[in-house]
Amino acid sequence: MDWIKATALAYLLGSIPFGLILTRLTGAGDLRSIGSGNIGATNVLRTGRKGVAAATLLLDMGKGLAAVLIARAAWPGTEAMAALGAVLGHCFPVWLRFKGGKGVATTMGVALALAWPIGLAYAAVWLGVLGLTRLSSAGGLAAAAAAPLAAMALGDRDYAVTLIAIAVIVFTLHRDNIDRLLAGTEPKVGAST
Repeated sequence: MDWIKATALAYLLGSIPFGLILTRLTGAGDLRSIGSGNIGATNVLRTGRKGVAAATLLLDMGKGLAAVLIARAAWPGTEAMAALGAVLGHCFPVWLRFKGGKGVATTMGVALALAWPIGLAYAAVWLGVLGLTRLSSAGGLAAAAAAPLAAMALGDRDYAVTLIAIAVIVFTLHRDNIDRLLAGTEPKVGAST
């Protein structure tokens, strides 16, 4: 039963829509009616409020990190399920009719909490691809693909399986982005939408 508790708590933590909360608190309006309508940091950046976008990024990472660390402390051995629960909560929050973010920052948090080398690989790929291309989606997709590979390299099969499942979620939610990447029409970070 511990895995159910860990997954449920992680889902609830993951479902806190920090981007939506912060943009409302700072007077930027309803984030769901801006840019892509997504509640993540990339869309918050489209409000022109870089500090709010940075705070959203850190808080979305932090909730994933916290979910896994709490599970590790309270129910050892449930970390992988907590990681999945946190990402599912961010992407499909019950409070927003299951329409949330795309999971990139929250996945960074869970990867870091599962094992810091996995988190380091995720961050390096994410920032490296983003820096080279200025395409947020490309960085996030590459990082999501890199995380299970890093887990496999560490010999952690359970974490690798969980991170594959998370990567499938991230890729599925980026379907439109992938189409635009293939067509060469995906907007770059800082470009108007």
